[in-house]
Amino acid sequence: MTSESKITYLSDEDLEGLGIKPSEVADAIESALIAKAGKQLHTSPKTAILPGDGRYAMSTLAVGNDGFIVTKQVTVCPNNPDKGLPSINGAIMVMDGQTGVLRAVLGANWVTAVRTAAMSVVAARRLADPTAETMAFVGAGVQAHSHLVAFSEVFPLKSIRVFGRGKANVDKLCRRARDMGLEAQTAANAKDALCDADLVVTSITLDYSTEPFLDARWLKPTAFAAITDACIPWLPEGMTAFKTVIVDDRKQESESDKPMLPYHQVTGDLTEIVSGAVDTTFSEKPAAFAFRGISLGDYATAVLAVRRAAEVLARQK
Repeated sequence: MTSESKITYLSDEDLEGLGIKPSEVADAIESALIAKAGKQLHTSPKTAILPGDGRYAMSTLAVGNDGFIVTKQVTVCPNNPDKGLPSINGAIMVMDGQTGVLRAVLGANWVTAVRTAAMSVVAARRLADPTAETMAFVGAGVQAHSHLVAFSEVFPLKSIRVFGRGKANVDKLCRRARDMGLEAQTAANAKDALCDADLVVTSITLDYSTEPFLDARWLKPTAFAAITDACIPWLPEGMTAFKTVIVDDRKQESESDKPMLPYHQVTGDLTEIVSGAVDTTFSEKPAAFAFRGISLGDYATAVLAVRRAAEVLARQK
């Protein structure tokens, strides 16, 4: 962690070392959602480019009345692990909201992983069974790990099931769960993973050529699904099994070139459920949070980290 010429640099390792809990990030996101509803936070829809060979580049922008501007650029490169590199890489710029002067540069990997899981927590706090004990994962990469940690802080988890393509990643996620005191097992197929699970997280690679293979009709009536992969692996005809589908941002979804699901199936977005505009009463029918990522999550997480780092630096002086 360095602060030179009034510009702070926080690597992903620095950010992880700040000890920020997923619940703190979720709280910061909820505060940002309330600020947005009150016209105190201004965001633009996420922009994305798929240049080919599985790569996915995206950027976000948000401006708050609390003194910050945050921009993020991230690229997902599925071939990176073969080169000994993380599959997700990027950077975040935090600028002064009044002058535009650069205040901090952050690594984007930690923020992207943590804010995504925290956004799921915001929805799960309102839509999932608070006594949930079993969690299923389809995909065992970065988002699976971050969701495991975040959800274990909110729910009384006892066991997980994992279905994924790469055995090494599946085994790694199972080991982490066991280290946390949970039972963990691999699933022979996707249906076995989803059936009877209280909580479901899907996080496959964002590849629109993937044939859907998950059916929401397999889910138990009280299940909650956090869908981080733009609904790519979910059968469209099965999505009506969800009574409630919350997206991250209605405007962003309505303007997307590739909608995650028919717009009439969208119940509301995060701002609406936090503000109480949408009924989130727990019911005996599956619910889902389907999202592609919004600038508000990056803003809330980056500002929280910059403020926490400033507190740390002040104590060190």
